[in-house]
Amino acid sequence: QVQLVESGGGLVQAGGSLRLSCAASERTFSNYAAGWFRRAPGKEREFVAGITWNGGDTNYADAVKGRFTISRDNGKNTVYLRMNSLKPEDTAVYSCAVASGRYYVGPRLNEYKYWGQGTQVTVSS
Repeated sequence: QVQLVESGGGLVQAGGSLRLSCAASERTFSNYAAGWFRRAPGKEREFVAGITWNGGDTNYADAVKGRFTISRDNGKNTVYLRMNSLKPEDTAVYSCAVASGRYYVGPRLNEYKYWGQGTQVTVSS
């Protein structure tokens, strides 16, 4: 059982930046792809970004492409989400997840087997 703990959320003005971190409890984290998702109030959870086990490939939702960057440091069992040019519509609870395999970087929720509790990101206009 891999436990995931997110951090780095907060309140930021539009146009600002944040970096989210997701720390995993097990070294086996490095063997699996990972992703970031978000859920805004009253909306479904949506895919934000995904990264393969070794960081060799990434994938982004159209809404964040060019503004967000996903990365990982397997030596620290951590995956990151750098968010630039934030907009009020980015306001949501952001959660990280670990996939069942090494290469899946897509949006299907059932491909991810471990989830963190989430961290709140609020972007003011």
